[in-house]
Amino acid sequence: MTPNPHSIMRRKPLADIEDDMEKTGLFKSLGLWQLTAIGVGGIVGIGVFSLAGLVASGQPGGGGAGPAVIISFLIAGLASAAAALSYAEFAGMIPRAGSAYTYGYVALGEIVGWFIGWDLLLEYIAIVGVVAIGISSYLTQFLGGIGIHLPIWMLGTADQGGIINLPAILICLLVTFVLSRGTKTLGRFEIVAVGLKILLILFIVGLGIFYVNPQNYTPFMPNGFGSVFAGAATVFFAVFGYDAMSTAAEESTDGKKHMPKAIILSLIIAMALYFAATLVLTGMQNWTQIDTEAGFAVAFTSVGLPIIATVISAFAVISIMTVMLTFLLGVTRVWFTMSRDGLLPRWFAATDRRGTPQRVTWIAGVAAAALAGIFPIRLVADLTNIGILSAFVVVCVAVIALRYTKPDIPRTFKLPGMPFIPAFGVLASAFLITQLHYETWIRFGVWLVIGLVIYFGYSRKHSALNPDREAVEES
Repeated sequence: MTPNPHSIMRRKPLADIEDDMEKTGLFKSLGLWQLTAIGVGGIVGIGVFSLAGLVASGQPGGGGAGPAVIISFLIAGLASAAAALSYAEFAGMIPRAGSAYTYGYVALGEIVGWFIGWDLLLEYIAIVGVVAIGISSYLTQFLGGIGIHLPIWMLGTADQGGIINLPAILICLLVTFVLSRGTKTLGRFEIVAVGLKILLILFIVGLGIFYVNPQNYTPFMPNGFGSVFAGAATVFFAVFGYDAMSTAAEESTDGKKHMPKAIILSLIIAMALYFAATLVLTGMQNWTQIDTEAGFAVAFTSVGLPIIATVISAFAVISIMTVMLTFLLGVTRVWFTMSRDGLLPRWFAATDRRGTPQRVTWIAGVAAAALAGIFPIRLVADLTNIGILSAFVVVCVAVIALRYTKPDIPRTFKLPGMPFIPAFGVLASAFLITQLHYETWIRFGVWLVIGLVIYFGYSRKHSALNPDREAVEES
C-alpha cells in the first residue's frame, strides 16, 4: 500500500534515489581501501586514547569499570556489530549519501527519516567536538614534554579550572579546512594517517606489554556490572565510525560492492585494536590512577618513559584527527542530502568545483569548535551516544521492514540471521540508552522538539515528495 503523498509517512522511492545519484554534485573518488581507512579512522582513536581511561578510572562521585573496561568495549562492540550488519545490507542496496537518514526515509517514512537526520546533525557535530577535547589533552602533554607550558585558562573548560579549550577549537578548524579540500584529498590523508595510527597502537601495545603488572587486574570489576554497562554506553560512539563512513556512499567508485565490505572490515580491525590496547592500559597502571584524558601518555610517564609519552602524544594528535574527519564528513553529507531532499533549505546543497558542500562543511566545523571549546568531555560524549543509539534502533528496524516489504530488491550483501541479529541490535541499543544519565535524555528531547517544529513549519511543505511543493515555494 502506497502512503498518501501528503502523509508524514511517505517514503522515498528507490527510483528517486537512483535519479538523485546520477545528478549529484559529489565526486566518485573513494575505493575499498579508502573507505575502510575512513571507517577505521572514525572508529579507532578517542576510544583508545581518551575514553578507555575515562571509563576505567571513572569520575569523582562515580566508580569506574576498572580493568573490566575491556568488557565495556566488548558489549559496545557486540551491539555495534548487529547494527553494522544492518548498515552493510542497506549500503549494498542503497549506496546513497545520508546513511541512517536515507535508510529510515526509504523503509519507514519521511517523519522517521527526518528525525534520524536531525538527530545525526547534532550527534556528529558533538562527536567532532568531543574528539577535539581528547586531542587537546594529548597536545598539551606533547607541548609539556618539549618544555612548552600554555596558560591554564586556554587549556580547558570551567570544570577543569580553565575558561576555554583553545587547542580543541583550533583543531576543529584545521580539520574543517582539510575536509573542505575535497574527498580525494581526504581519502589520501586517511590512508596515511590511519596507517600511522595502527602502527602507533601496535607500538604502544608491543612496548607496554613489558610493563604490565598482573596485580593491576585485581579486582577486575571493582564496581560491579553497573559501571561496566554504564561504561559501554559511554564508549559506544568509539565503535561506530562506519556509520559516518556510510554517508560517503555516493563518493565511492562502486558503492554497492565496496560499502558492505568496508563496513565489516573496519569494525573487525577496530575491535582487535581496542581489545589489545585496553588490556595493556589497565595492566600498566592501577585503574584508580589512570588519567581520564591522556591515559597512555600518563601511563608511560608513570613507568619512567616520559620520552615515549611525548612521542605517543604527538602521534595521537594526528591519529585522532581521522575520527574528526570521518564524523565531520558524516554531518556534511547528511545535511547535504536532507537539503537535496527539500527537508532543509536547498542553499545548503550547493557544491564547489571539488564536489564539496562548502557551506555545510564550514558551518558544521565552526559549530563543533564552539562545542569543544565550552563543554566538558563526558557531557558531550553522552549526548552523542543517545543519538547514535537511536539511529541504530531505526536502522535495525528498517532493515527488517524492508526485507519483508521489498524482498526482491537486489542486495549485494544480505544480513544473516534475519530477523534475530537486527532484533538483538534493537534490544542492545535500547538497553545502552537506558544507561545514560537523565540529563542526556532531557537535552536530546529538547533537540527533537526543535526538530518537530522545523519539520511541520518548513520541511513537510518543501519536501521533494510533496506534490504541492512548487506552489509552496512560489508563494
